[in-house]
Amino acid sequence: MTSLSPLTEESDPFCLQPAEAALLLAGAPWRRFAVIGDSLSAGTGDPSPGYLNLGWSDRVAEILGRVRPDLEYLSTAEIKATTAQTLEKQVDRMIDFAPDLLHLPCGANDLVRRQPDFDEIERNLRRLYDLAAPTGAQLTTFTLGRAYVVPVFPDWSDRVARVNDITRALADEYGAVLVDMWDHPINDREDLLSEDRIHFTTSGQAVMAAEIVKGLSRAIN
Repeated sequence: MTSLSPLTEESDPFCLQPAEAALLLAGAPWRRFAVIGDSLSAGTGDPSPGYLNLGWSDRVAEILGRVRPDLEYLSTAEIKATTAQTLEKQVDRMIDFAPDLLHLPCGANDLVRRQPDFDEIERNLRRLYDLAAPTGAQLTTFTLGRAYVVPVFPDWSDRVARVNDITRALADEYGAVLVDMWDHPINDREDLLSEDRIHFTTSGQAVMAAEIVKGLSRAIN
């Protein structure tokens, strides 16, 4: 019996080839793309054989740069940043940058504590949206996938479900492009997670970028 060949960026059914992605974003109006938040916003992850070693946000910036050669790109995302730290350390730089396309975090690091304060998470995320809205930028965000697990917390899935509900509600209220990764088929891939068992490898980053591009294409068509 012949085993299946490992997926590559060219054969992955959930990836977009660069020309295809650029075509989906043809006519995109955005010239100033900003990303704030944590390591998930930054696209941190281990390399995957057969995939470019790029995070999702850098990939999206590269695709937009094909469409808009004058694109300016700012990422202030920091590893381990909570929503409170994003508000304290990153928002001013984002506002000064004046983005017309802006990615907001989903509160992942706020969950990694003995007792998450979901009211505080919602307040902080809403504050981020309130500060982002006056820029006039098209907002994007995503939910956490079910493959993202922290075994030391037995209620982890419930925590993720609650923060995902907050993210979905805010995205709907503020007109953000939402990529819902909770039940995406790639969650079942054995090689999806990096060695830390938290971040997507670059195979997952490639899929994330494709889903963001698809969401943005729907926003402009």
